Amino acid sequence: MAFIRPMIPFDLVVIGGTGDLALRKMLPALYYLAHDDRIPETSQIICSSRKTMSTEDYHDLVKSACEEQVAKGHFKQDSWSAFARSLTYLAFNATDPDDYDELKGCLKDTTDRARVFYLATSSDLYGPICESLKQNGLITSETRIVLEKPIGHDLPSAQAINETISQCFSEDQIYRIDHYLGKETVQNLKVLRFGNALFEPLWNSTMIEHVQITVAEDIGIGDRGAYYDASGALRDMVQNHLLQLLCLIAMEPPLTDDANAIRDEKIKVLKALKPFQGTSLQEDVVIGQYQGSRGIKSYTEEPDIPEDSATETFAAMKVQINNWRWAGVPFYIRTGKRMRRKISEIVLQFKKVGHSIFDPSAGKLHNNQLVIRLQPDEGIKLKLMTKTPGTGIDLQPAYLNLNFAETFKHRHPDAYERLIMDVIRGIPTLFMRRDEVETAWEWIGPLIEGLRENCGTPHLYPAGSWGPKAAQDLIQLDGYTWHCEDPDDTCDDL
Repeated sequence: MAFIRPMIPFDLVVIGGTGDLALRKMLPALYYLAHDDRIPETSQIICSSRKTMSTEDYHDLVKSACEEQVAKGHFKQDSWSAFARSLTYLAFNATDPDDYDELKGCLKDTTDRARVFYLATSSDLYGPICESLKQNGLITSETRIVLEKPIGHDLPSAQAINETISQCFSEDQIYRIDHYLGKETVQNLKVLRFGNALFEPLWNSTMIEHVQITVAEDIGIGDRGAYYDASGALRDMVQNHLLQLLCLIAMEPPLTDDANAIRDEKIKVLKALKPFQGTSLQEDVVIGQYQGSRGIKSYTEEPDIPEDSATETFAAMKVQINNWRWAGVPFYIRTGKRMRRKISEIVLQFKKVGHSIFDPSAGKLHNNQLVIRLQPDEGIKLKLMTKTPGTGIDLQPAYLNLNFAETFKHRHPDAYERLIMDVIRGIPTLFMRRDEVETAWEWIGPLIEGLRENCGTPHLYPAGSWGPKAAQDLIQLDGYTWHCEDPDDTCDDL
C-alpha cells in the first residue's frame, strides 16, 4: 500500500446519498478507505436524501454499489462490515431548514473535529442547502463544504451561487471539486515539470510544436439524460476537466507548492486564453452528437432526451494561449461520449530536429512525444527515435514507459479517495478557487452562446467512432493527427 498519512476522526455528511454520483464514486471510495483502515472507529458517515428507507436498507443499496464498482477481488466482507459500522442513513429535505433535527442530534457531540458536508446534488440546490446549514448552527470552525462541478450553467449563475455560499462559509472552507485533479498522473504533472531538470527548459514554444488533451468516454449518458441535455459536453467536461488539465500543463512555475500559489498561476492561464470570435467559431471549434451505430441507440433515443435535441455530446477545438511561453503553440482539446475507447491523455509533441544526418533509406524521423496517460493504465511515456538492432541504420520510434501499476506494485488511492482525505485534512491544493470557476465561465460562456447563435446543429458521428470527420479535419488542416498508438485503431477511422 502507498504511504498515506493517518486520518483523524471526522464527520462526513453526504447530501444526495442515493444519487448516481454517491453510489458510483463517493461511497466506493469511502469503502476503499475502510478497506485500507483509514477511517477511525469514532468517525461518522451520514448519507441523506428525501427517499424514505432504513439504514439497513441503505446498507444493502451501498453494498451492491460497492460490489459492482470496486476492483475484482477487493471487496471483502470484513472491510464492508467495518465501513457499514460508520455508515448511517437519514431521510430529510436538505433545502428545508426545519427538517434538520435528526441530523443535529447526530452531530451535537462532535463540534471540535472535522465536519464535511458533501453536496452530491445539482448546483441550483447549493445555496438553499448552505443557508439551511447556517440557520441550524451546523457550521463550525472545522467545517468544510464540498461542491461538485459544474457550478452553475453560465457566469451569472456561477457568480450567484458563489455569492450565496460565501454568505455562509469563508472561502477557505469551500472545496470545489474536480475529480480529475485527484488522479495520480495529474498529481505527477507538477513533479514531472518542476521536480526534474530535464523537461522544464523544453516546456515552451521554442521546443513544443503542439499539445493534445483528450478525454474520451465509451459510455453514453446513462440515466443522466435530463441533466446532460441541459449541459452538454462543453459545460459538463470542457469548462472544468479539460480546462483544469490545460492549466496544469501551461501554467508558469509557482513560487511554492502552496495551494494559492498554484491557483494563482492557473488563473493566469485562464486569463490568457484567446477568445473565439468571428470566423474562429466555425474554423477552430467542432461540436458533435452521436447517432445510432453497431446496436447502440442515438443520443436523441436516450431516456429523457427530446427528439429534436441539439445538445452536443462531443467537442473539439484549437485553443491558443496569448502569453510568452505558449505564443503560436496550438492546444487541441477534445472530449466525447460513445467514443471508440475510454481514454484520457495529454500529448506534448516536440518539434523535429533541425537537420537529419541520416540517409533517407534509414527511414523517417518522427517527432518526440511525451504522453501522459490519465486513464486507463496510468503512466507516462516518452517517444524517442532509436536504431533497430542489426547492421546498418534502420530508424524506429520507441517508448520509454513508466507504468505506475507495474513500477510501484501497489494500489494507489483513486481520485475520490485522495480528494476526500484532503478535504478532511483541510488541504485545498486540488480544489478550485472561486475566481478559477468564474474565469473559466468568462471564457467558455461566449463560446457556448456564439455556437448556439451562429453554428447550427452538431455534426453527427457514429457511436463507437472517434467523433465527427470535422474533428479530424480540424487538426489535419494544421498538418497533425490525433495521437493514437494502436495501428489497428487509427484515430481517423470513423
